[in-house]
Amino acid sequence: MQVVLILLVFTCTGSSIIPLKHLLGINSDATLGARVLFYIGVLPIYNIMLLAYGFIFGQFRFFLNFEKKFFKRILNLFVKKP
Repeated sequence: MQVVLILLVFTCTGSSIIPLKHLLGINSDATLGARVLFYIGVLPIYNIMLLAYGFIFGQFRFFLNFEKKFFKRILNLFVKKP
């Protein structure tokens, strides 16, 4: 049951981002720069929404740990290791 709830959270979060994309006019005619800026800008919104939906469906702890791992991996891309 937990797997179904986790997949449902990802589905709801992804479905919530699509209207934002259309609202801002990002489509196949948009320039590459506009699309890249959209995806960079939507990253924090997506992560906040993921936590919110995780809370609604009772999976907040799982998604909080998921976010911690995700940002640790991103941070490791920019930090030089000795």
